[in-house]
Amino acid sequence: MTKDIEPADLYTVLRTPDLLDPVLIVHFDGWIDAGQSAGNAARHLIEVTGAEPLVRFDTERLLDHRARRPIMHIVDGVHAGIDWPTIEITAGRDANDHDTLILSGAEPDHNWRTFTEATIGLVDRLGVRRVVGMGAYPAAVPHTRPSRLTITSPTVDLARSNESRATLDVPAGIAAVIEQGLDAAGIEALTMWAQVPHYIPTGPYPAATLALIVGLEESAGLSIDPGSLREQVLGTRRHLDQLVADEDAHRAMLGELERQYDEFGPEGGTLPTSDELAAEVEQFLRAQEPDIDDPDADSPGDAPT
Repeated sequence: MTKDIEPADLYTVLRTPDLLDPVLIVHFDGWIDAGQSAGNAARHLIEVTGAEPLVRFDTERLLDHRARRPIMHIVDGVHAGIDWPTIEITAGRDANDHDTLILSGAEPDHNWRTFTEATIGLVDRLGVRRVVGMGAYPAAVPHTRPSRLTITSPTVDLARSNESRATLDVPAGIAAVIEQGLDAAGIEALTMWAQVPHYIPTGPYPAATLALIVGLEESAGLSIDPGSLREQVLGTRRHLDQLVADEDAHRAMLGELERQYDEFGPEGGTLPTSDELAAEVEQFLRAQEPDIDDPDADSPGDAPT
């Protein structure tokens, strides 16, 4: 019989700094993140806040390493080492010296409920005042306009009025499970979702990353230096402009998306129907999965428990 895992078995506290009303920002690799927007936002946040490890989770209990293989480094034919996937909370400070915690790394494959209990316990122990998740999804929006943010939260007051009024059922990520658990524990929690044009090629989309970084000021009270993100936004805009300019059909599509965006404004809008949005999410998820016809392909991992 497998021994039950206690929440405290899943992590090690590396240090105990003095924290004053910290905010916890959450992003896990492997969930819905169009344009790598939220992952890049989390990495930017860690860099500019000078965040250093505070809590490290036991990935042996949480990850399927056939689905999330470690990286082997070969230098001049020599096996130079292996980097293992991590899940950790790092701690830094924003431009106004506010304590900022970031929970990031690979999304767990196992023990979701216990991991959620562990996270909620750490949030209480560290005195976190609010938890903000980050994600990004493909949407019918033009790249020639600022990326919109949508807010989801179990708390009606936090799920502020925005363009997302869809009612639908979609697969949940671990961040959504944590969010619900935090709400039940009386801790404020919400998720910011950046919209990424559904037609752009695979690759980073800095406009959505910038929207998430800027959105942290309102949603979490953090002031984060955008660094070179604004220049990256302009470079990507020029590249996409060139791609669209080559096809009459692409120009027509872009013109219609701009018309809809401008008509409804940045705070309103034209989300697809529930069925269309669910189809976009399912298509995005399928694109992340290995080829199921390939017997040697990595397994996507066991079902969350």
